[in-house]
Amino acid sequence: MINKLDATLPKNWLARFSTIWAGQAFSLFGSMLVQFALVWWLTAQTGSATVLAVATLVALLPTVLIGPIAGAFVDRHSRRWMMVGADSLVALVTLWLVILNAQGWMQVGHVFAAMFLRATAGTFQWPAMQASTSLMVPKKHLARVGGLNQTLYGLLGIVAPPTGALLVMALPMQWVLAIDLITAALAVLPLLAIGVPQPPAPVEKPDEPRKNLLEDMRMGFRYIRAWKGGMMIIAVAVVVKFFLNPAFALLPILAVKHFHGGALEMGWLDAASGIGTVAGGLLLSVWGGFNRRIVTVLVGLVGMGIGMVLVGLTPSGLLAMALAAIAISGMTGSLVDGPIFAIFQSAIDPGMQGRVISVFMSLVSMVVPFGMIFGGLFADRFGVPLLFLIAGIVSLGAAGVSFASPTILSLEQNTPGAMGIPAEASSGETAP
Repeated sequence: MINKLDATLPKNWLARFSTIWAGQAFSLFGSMLVQFALVWWLTAQTGSATVLAVATLVALLPTVLIGPIAGAFVDRHSRRWMMVGADSLVALVTLWLVILNAQGWMQVGHVFAAMFLRATAGTFQWPAMQASTSLMVPKKHLARVGGLNQTLYGLLGIVAPPTGALLVMALPMQWVLAIDLITAALAVLPLLAIGVPQPPAPVEKPDEPRKNLLEDMRMGFRYIRAWKGGMMIIAVAVVVKFFLNPAFALLPILAVKHFHGGALEMGWLDAASGIGTVAGGLLLSVWGGFNRRIVTVLVGLVGMGIGMVLVGLTPSGLLAMALAAIAISGMTGSLVDGPIFAIFQSAIDPGMQGRVISVFMSLVSMVVPFGMIFGGLFADRFGVPLLFLIAGIVSLGAAGVSFASPTILSLEQNTPGAMGIPAEASSGETAP
């Protein structure tokens, strides 16, 4: 089915997709600036680690709780207007904060509410963009697009925090927040001018009632359950994320307690991770990865595990070794994240992609709060280096088990659709 869709792509598909992608990139940059500004505001106003932890949880909850519902919406309705609506909601919420701040009315509760609403919009926008990509880009280039996305995330991870810091020091808070209004407009305008394809509508039987939203959501879970390779790769991701996320979240503690440094050393560690992510994204966007994308994912997981093990084994006097190891983890991490979504985009029926991608993200995100609790308690008792060492060993073990599993290695070929299990696409309008 994907090959037939490739044949229907317009000759100027690259210009059309690049224009939309660039608009979304500007929007992401604005969102990261605002996120930095809001976290800084919370820190300056409260000085409370508990408040920051709650803010992190508030921003994560929509992915866990609303993700499957959002995926069903994405597959039922126009993905183009879903993205327009999500970006517009972000702009409206930001405008609300601008007004509150300008009047001196902004409170912690307002910021929490804004973070929740902005994250909710992202829960709809992100799967809509991912599911649309497979209908706008030829199948053979999907891994390169994944690499381009990883490059973007890495660059913004390097550029956005210092830019946000400079802006917060130079401008009133409401003007910093207002930047997001401009970047949101840059995301919406291309979507108003360029059509986004929809998956083919299903053939409806006269005697069969149209499925409701809840049934569509259940279909996403059923699709994942029927996809054995997909279920196994989700299990691998959950285990790895449980140890990986807290390890990288505790880089400031590693800089201070293990390397006896301060803000400069913490900045170097963050920069090394970002530079590695950019390098890995560029490599993937040029190379495209192995013909079997899952092999690229698992090779990346091996490299990521080696990098984390090296961080865990780095003596306190060898910060340069830790920087190199962190960069290796960031670079090979791009080889994991980019191809994973290219697999979803190429192997899953287009009408199911919103639901399946959202379910995947929801299931993987569920483990993050528990991992953060475990990681904090473990690091307080045994140190961050040992946490990195364990995370690296777990990653290597997960890669080894996956390489030995024929089910995981063949997950691109053995999707429910390929095995004859119906994967009904939901209806939607075809954009002009």
